[in-house]
Amino acid sequence: MRNVLISGAGVAGGTLARFLARAGWAVTVVDRAPAPRTGGQAIDVRGVALDVVDELGLGDRMRALRTRMRGMSMVDGDGHELFRSEEHTFTSGRLDSADFEILRDDVVAILLEAPGVEYVFGDSITELAEEAHGVRAGFERGGSRTFDLVVGADGLHSAVRRLAFGPEEDFIRHLGQYLAIFPTANFLGLEDWQVWFRHEHTGGVAYPVRDNTELRVTLGFGSEPLPRMAVPEQKRLIAERLAGVGWEVPKLLEAMATADVFYFDAMAQIHLDRWSAGRVVLVGDAGYCAAALSGQGTSLALVGAYVLAQELGRAGHEEAFAAYERRMRPFVALNQALATENPEGPASEESVERAKNAIDLSLG
Repeated sequence: MRNVLISGAGVAGGTLARFLARAGWAVTVVDRAPAPRTGGQAIDVRGVALDVVDELGLGDRMRALRTRMRGMSMVDGDGHELFRSEEHTFTSGRLDSADFEILRDDVVAILLEAPGVEYVFGDSITELAEEAHGVRAGFERGGSRTFDLVVGADGLHSAVRRLAFGPEEDFIRHLGQYLAIFPTANFLGLEDWQVWFRHEHTGGVAYPVRDNTELRVTLGFGSEPLPRMAVPEQKRLIAERLAGVGWEVPKLLEAMATADVFYFDAMAQIHLDRWSAGRVVLVGDAGYCAAALSGQGTSLALVGAYVLAQELGRAGHEEAFAAYERRMRPFVALNQALATENPEGPASEESVERAKNAIDLSLG
């Protein structure tokens, strides 16, 4: 039986783990978080990615958990409404589409239920050594194991990518923005309606989830690349950048200060000339992060994992990795371009429609 180590228990890692375990692989997934991650934003499943969740046998279950937005408003820094729409939202696109929006933590929780997959939390890969018939992986908590293949599905700041391909700064392209995301109680009383605000170089959105009992909040600001900082410093920086903004932003900042679940990072993309090195391969954000601004990070993760599993099912790793890249690169390029098409907002519906369907999932 072939065995594989996947770094990262997110959407890409969880999807690949399910497909490979179904195909008879022995699958181990390691994640540095002490437990499955909660929080995060609502994410989109679009175009061909719908076929992937159906192939997983999880389509109906995920659709039942979709968000139920009726529309959105945009307000200025003083809280004055600039426009509203009951046809689309910035987070999910057209509301009459077959595509759906779902909370990231719901997707990950479902994927983690995969039978036959060994999950190891609270550990990470610190060393990779190619051997004659496998890859020896060393772990932060000690010890090492040898696997036929190692997959980096560990996100924008991938440890596997750093170990196998080189330092992050060689591959990252900053898009000039930072985002913070956190949950809080629905003290705004929003009912299936999201409200965006924009003021100079800052902006954000609040929208209700969990039957309108909870808000997911995103706050952002424009900036050149910043040094890494601890969570308290991140929160102080956001409060400074959004100080003086009106609407309900002061209350959102108060909620952020006490939020236990909190995410903060740059909007950035990853660009590499190759996604594999020997028996190591990258999938999802680790190899081709498109940034949340694209709205297609989840679909890229789902489709990338599916295509990689397809190719590993019919060829050895060298041929499979080459075919995976050949099929995925045009799809990745179109979807990454969505993040930079319109600096003032989401990409056009025409561009999204073209990008989300720009790959054939059949093996032919």
